[in-house]
Amino acid sequence: MTADPTPDTTADTTGDRIRILLCDDHAVVRAGLLALLGSEPDIEVVGEAGSGEEAVALAARLTPDVVLMDLQLGSGIDGVEATRRIVAGPGTHVLVLTTYDTDADITRAIEAGATGYLLKAERPEELFAAIRSAAQGRTTLSPPVASRVMARMRAPLPTLTDRERDILGQLSRGLGNREIARALFISEATVKTHLGRIYDKLGVDTRAGAVAVAKEQRLLP
Repeated sequence: MTADPTPDTTADTTGDRIRILLCDDHAVVRAGLLALLGSEPDIEVVGEAGSGEEAVALAARLTPDVVLMDLQLGSGIDGVEATRRIVAGPGTHVLVLTTYDTDADITRAIEAGATGYLLKAERPEELFAAIRSAAQGRTTLSPPVASRVMARMRAPLPTLTDRERDILGQLSRGLGNREIARALFISEATVKTHLGRIYDKLGVDTRAGAVAVAKEQRLLP
């Protein structure tokens, strides 16, 4: 785990317990986390949410120190959008806890304001340390996530053609394939071909991921 070299094992600067809000759409996962975190005397779970909307509402009402946020939350807003809304308010940090470690997921979560990004495969001790770091606003990344971030930083920027940049620009406006085809006076089949090349170059597999990476690397026209 990449974290500050000398993590503080106390709850926070005031000596109070770290107040946690859990957000995961699987009740069994929340129950497991609740039992696990209950073993730590300096951590207190103050609420549980099964959806992004519920997490945003509870975070506003409970003002926890840290929200443990899954990314995929079924219907409604996802963990990235929930993170963005939560960190817009004061005092609460979001620690992503997920099984997803694609470049697009990591980029979107960090851009949304997540303090840390942890995989569910990590050991309990690493989760506890990440929570304590997040409570103090310090970044913690799972090793695979840190490796991806470093590799992306070291890799040369992808080279897109003018047409691919045009399509990315339309994509960032939320247009579908048919709308992009009409806007650029090309066929839908051509749009799909270009999208496939864009995905390959950016290392993503979704439209949202392509836009997120393009924004991060300033590739949009």
